[in-house]
Amino acid sequence: MANEDVGPPRAGRPQHHRPAAARAEGAGGAEGLGEVMSEVARSLQEEHADLAATLDTITAGAVDAVPGVESASISYVIGRRSVESRAAVGELARRADELQTRLHEGPCLDAIWTQQTVRIDDMATEHRWPRFAAGAAALGAGSSLSFRLFVGEDDLGALNLYATEPHTFGAESEDVGLVFAAHAAVALAGARHEQDLKAALGSRDVIGQAKGILMERFKLPAADAFLLLARVSQRTNRKLVEIARELAETGALP
Repeated sequence: MANEDVGPPRAGRPQHHRPAAARAEGAGGAEGLGEVMSEVARSLQEEHADLAATLDTITAGAVDAVPGVESASISYVIGRRSVESRAAVGELARRADELQTRLHEGPCLDAIWTQQTVRIDDMATEHRWPRFAAGAAALGAGSSLSFRLFVGEDDLGALNLYATEPHTFGAESEDVGLVFAAHAAVALAGARHEQDLKAALGSRDVIGQAKGILMERFKLPAADAFLLLARVSQRTNRKLVEIARELAETGALP
């Protein structure tokens, strides 16, 4: 962090492939938002996207859908403790997120913990988070919008949108952003559920393999083979699926 420059994004750093004015004109209003959301939904359905791909699709879609946005990211909170910047579109969003995490202050953190929507009209005159505002302005941010995203009981986050000019985001940007954030939260919940299902299926398969090894080796019924795995898990203070995976891969119990 200490070696990173804090000046405005240098020439050649891509912010997005379309200028803000063109995006605002093409995606403004309910009709434009509907088109973008349909594209996002089709993309997710066709790709059967995992969580990371879903986050990427959401931020890219937000840049197209919300008037004025030049750079976007998602601040993802794990276990209500660790905040990570994910799926940044543009260097500005990534650096601004890192700044908030480092300073423990900023609009996305407030959106996560206390407010549904947080808007900064002018970074140069923002007083609620003076250290963040000064640092973000030095990075080239003029204004920002953050929307709370609920992913689960313990996992949540915020959709962060940035523009280089002050006073970029108005009522339309907030309205469109709120609708987009609501759809994004549903998409994230679906991707997370699918990820959990895949993990559960993988765990079931490896436990089944381990049980088969024990049943063959010790002539045990299935229930006793599982009980043996559970007791080894308790004695070694390791997850049962880890014990099963080691047995399946090495043929030996810990």
